[in-house]
Amino acid sequence: MSATTQVQDQPVHMPSRLDEQPGSGIPFGRLASLELRKLTDTRAGRVLILVTVALVVGVGLIGTFSGKTTQDKNLNDFLAFGSAPLQIMLPLLGVLAVTSEWSQRTGLVTFTLEPRRSRVAFAKWAAALVLGVAGVVVAAVSALAFTGLADALRNTDPSWHLSWQVLLGTFLAQLLSMSIGVAFGMLIQNTPGAVVAYLVLPTLWSILGSFSWAEQVAHWADTNRTLEPLYDGTMHGEDWTKLLVSLLIWIALPMIVGIWRMTHSEVKSA
Repeated sequence: MSATTQVQDQPVHMPSRLDEQPGSGIPFGRLASLELRKLTDTRAGRVLILVTVALVVGVGLIGTFSGKTTQDKNLNDFLAFGSAPLQIMLPLLGVLAVTSEWSQRTGLVTFTLEPRRSRVAFAKWAAALVLGVAGVVVAAVSALAFTGLADALRNTDPSWHLSWQVLLGTFLAQLLSMSIGVAFGMLIQNTPGAVVAYLVLPTLWSILGSFSWAEQVAHWADTNRTLEPLYDGTMHGEDWTKLLVSLLIWIALPMIVGIWRMTHSEVKSA
């Protein structure tokens, strides 16, 4: 009895159930890969990707069989053909990458698992850029295939030369277009509204820029004009300054306001 009593009187130290070391949080790479999977797993994302690939192939076929039979169809031409639908369609995925949290009402879960919403915003941006790079790769492979097809069918002598300025400019221009889509999604946070704004506002601004009284401003603020030298591989001097000014208007400003909205707005599950 006495031995038992002595054991009972001794203090018992309970093991610590909480790790005193601060957690490192979810790695950014994992967040980006998750956002990329969310983009490609949804029905809307898959449909947009399939439509974009179909448009790239369709434009390549039109380029192959159009024009005079003696006309050479060069690699540079087919890359330009394939880049056109990418510039229009892929940024819509950038919009969906952000607005899906509100349209599908998954924001509460997302921001509970990662309370630092700015990290989620940048992860969505990174996922959209990965899709942009993949899109240009598809366009480049398509350009190679259709250049060979046109050579075989037309029996001409196409140029297979593609300058690094054009290729690098195409990649950069596509990444910037994707960023514009992401910025609109962050700013508006509503899929129909952001899609309409992305498709209408730049087009409307291009129309206004065609008038003489707005033409000088359009050279600095119209991305359709400032991105064109990137696709052509002719960027030089003042072109970079004009591009920077247009990006401040169409990417930096809406993205800053959009991230502020994402980090301060109330998120509801229903």
